[in-house]
Amino acid sequence: MARRRFRSNQRHEPTTERSFQEYILSTPAPQTSRTELLRLVRGGEDTYLELKVKLSNTEKIAQEIVALANTGGGVIVFGVNDQMRVEGVDDPERVQEDLVRICREEVQPALVPYIDRVALDNGRRIVALEIETKRRPYRTRDGRFYLRIGAEKREASREEISALLDEARPLRYEAVPALGATMADIDEAHLWSYLREFEGGAFEEATVVGYPTSEVLERDLLLATSDGHDVVPTVAGLLLFGRDERAGELLPRAAVTATRFSGDSPQSPVIERVKVTGSLLSIYETLMRFVSRYCDLRDQRPRTLAETVVDESPVPARANYHRGVVSEAIANLLAHRDLALRDLPSRLHVFDHSLEFVNARRSVGFSPVAQKAIRYGMPQRLNPQLHSALTSAAYGLKLPLRGLPALLRESKRFSNRKAEIVSFNDEFRLRIYGV
Repeated sequence: MARRRFRSNQRHEPTTERSFQEYILSTPAPQTSRTELLRLVRGGEDTYLELKVKLSNTEKIAQEIVALANTGGGVIVFGVNDQMRVEGVDDPERVQEDLVRICREEVQPALVPYIDRVALDNGRRIVALEIETKRRPYRTRDGRFYLRIGAEKREASREEISALLDEARPLRYEAVPALGATMADIDEAHLWSYLREFEGGAFEEATVVGYPTSEVLERDLLLATSDGHDVVPTVAGLLLFGRDERAGELLPRAAVTATRFSGDSPQSPVIERVKVTGSLLSIYETLMRFVSRYCDLRDQRPRTLAETVVDESPVPARANYHRGVVSEAIANLLAHRDLALRDLPSRLHVFDHSLEFVNARRSVGFSPVAQKAIRYGMPQRLNPQLHSALTSAAYGLKLPLRGLPALLRESKRFSNRKAEIVSFNDEFRLRIYGV
């Protein structure tokens, strides 16, 4: 076809994934010529070509599309029988509409089809559906996976489904090597104090000789990578156990800006604004101190609150917040931000009567369904390694609450006001109210 290379009557893909991607990205998508299509048909069915007389069974066509998409892409030609004889289709426009609907509704994730309608000299018309595989694995609407072996399709085995899912697993930003970082940037005291909390389980101090920091960080914690010569901490490794000055220097996008406003909106005058950098532990402790400077943190709602003094005083009373709610909100701010969005910094806003936590988070695919799901404890974690370490008691954060549902519940009990969660413009905002 027009977007794939083939020789004689046999189709093939480029020898490497890189060359295939370059070919796909650099090659335009013109209409397929009659000569090119007929030459393809004469080669007969194979792993990349399926011939159909007509479009009659939507379910089977969806299975054929899924099989081709999971195997490397290919073409389905309608109007040609198994003996490679062109019989044509009666209504190619209707066939095209049905194919678009099948690719959109019967295949998950939805496919963007390339469809060519070709008229032959004898007046017969055929339709060619070309399938590219960019987001595999694909499945039918009823959740079944298919592969194409030779000219036949079959349902994928558990092992094959596992391999497809493993191939599709994205490389998260937290697992990327931190550019410019070395093992000298790791705070070994913090790292080994973390490891000792697992003594008797994963960690055996008696077997440790010379405190091999790089080996433990790479092989045991998976927080470093090796280029064949040197071991380099990943983004997660540097944020969790890096020295404060180096973490702030090498990962400026991980900084959090804390601001105290004299009012209840970002348009209010600014009393104080600081930019907090360093490891996640240092950022957490600094943000807790910043909030404590302007608010009262309590473990329980006070039985009696001071009566509001009705006078002309320009200074409002200090708001009271549940200590566990604030600590959990700051931990969520640090663990669930999208570090790949470099131009959207994380922010903590302290208002007269509320606290707002603003994080970078892609809105597409997250709102509004996922906003409700996270209230039930079903998060979509961007940084599973960061989240696991931060919520572990071994790391050093004092988190009496666990998870957003507990945060929302305790915030409502403490202030009698429901916390607000919104996601728009690639930002996630959590606002809690004080008393």
